[in-house]
Amino acid sequence: MTKIIENLARIEPKIAAVNPQQPVTIIAVTKAVSVERTQEAIAAGVTHLGENRPEGLLRKQEAINEATWHYIGTLQTRKVRQIINTIDYLHSLDRMSLAEEINKRATKVVKCFVQVNVSEEDSKHGLPVSEVIPFIKQLADMDKIEVVGLMTMAPLHAQEHEIRTVFRGLKDVQQQIKALQLPYAPCTELSMGMSNDYVIAIEEGATYVRIGTALVGSESEGMQ
Repeated sequence: MTKIIENLARIEPKIAAVNPQQPVTIIAVTKAVSVERTQEAIAAGVTHLGENRPEGLLRKQEAINEATWHYIGTLQTRKVRQIINTIDYLHSLDRMSLAEEINKRATKVVKCFVQVNVSEEDSKHGLPVSEVIPFIKQLADMDKIEVVGLMTMAPLHAQEHEIRTVFRGLKDVQQQIKALQLPYAPCTELSMGMSNDYVIAIEEGATYVRIGTALVGSESEGMQ
């Protein structure tokens, strides 16, 4: 039994215990591990993979065929053409210039999460809560973008009540957008929760969790 299988055997019951009726997709964040370790995740049954740099994403895609690819990092506008037609989900749509470039370069509809800086930390990317709905309304004519949901990150060393406040804030905005019934922005999903707070995130409504260290561990980038 590999370490990833052991980790998954601990993680899945925790997720199921929160709400067995609520489907939650585990994204293995493989940005800091080798191709070989990533292949172990696939063998363990985790087929949703998350990368945050074009170079790492493309390197792993050369070696791995059967996976659902999530780009979870900030995407520079000039690098959109490199990866936009190789991924299934983008978790970091946060500005109009990026949306315009995606719409220009994509050959298929890209499922996007709008990134929201709920905690309003200077160190984090994402739109302030007050700008999310106006931003999404501006995407109406972009036929290559589908806003499937919202994404956020809680402060790294925050107390539990602070983390819950952030996740609840994202859920509230998501519900507002969903109620608008925009055909290009169903906004039914919430991408939130990482290794240290994924259980809290699921309790607050997460449907996608991005788990790195707690699932696949970490290795030197040089091993790739």
